[in-house]
Amino acid sequence: MTFDTPTSVRPVYIYDALRTAIVDQSELPGSTVTESAVALRFGVSRPTAKIAIEQLVVDGLLHRERHAAARVPELSRDDIRDVFDNRAIVESAATAALARVGAVPAEAVAAQRELLEHRDDFARADIAFHRALVAGQPSPRLARLHALLMGEVELCIGQVQAHHLLGATTIAQQHQGILDAITAGDPAGAERLTRDHIDGARDALLTHYDATHGVH
Repeated sequence: MTFDTPTSVRPVYIYDALRTAIVDQSELPGSTVTESAVALRFGVSRPTAKIAIEQLVVDGLLHRERHAAARVPELSRDDIRDVFDNRAIVESAATAALARVGAVPAEAVAAQRELLEHRDDFARADIAFHRALVAGQPSPRLARLHALLMGEVELCIGQVQAHHLLGATTIAQQHQGILDAITAGDPAGAERLTRDHIDGARDALLTHYDATHGVH
């Protein structure tokens, strides 16, 4: 993948560009991301490239063994199930908390609007929607737990989009149901709809995994 690089490149720009490439599967699972290659690609020094790569490793979007180059993670079937199951616990708690006060974060509404406007490339808006819901609830500890999961969650959402496992219309309808339950002050409904939404994506991705890995 090629990038239009600004004259003065900061690590955050490289981070964002690589993150997008990883999520949309331009950088495929298992591919190597080296400091020298990133430095050449963006026309920056290796230390600058290293800063961006290290942040992606911290966030779970890259994985690096000791004395080895960073790689895009290849999630196993058990990894996918574990990521989604733990995500459901955290996000359902977040939406229930929001529903108790009937508060919908403005950022979640904006992400929902963006998803509807960019149906062919919805992963970024989908990710932003879920981040906004958890960030908008009152517990900083819950938000920190969610942040630990989000790198691998983004990898999974990227695969859902890349392999056309769910359509943007379906995702948007499910999001709207969650927002409506929050607005109505229905914690049980918000929690249930959040779990159903996440479980549906998990099952679609597991079905795809089984079909492509010969799992019966």
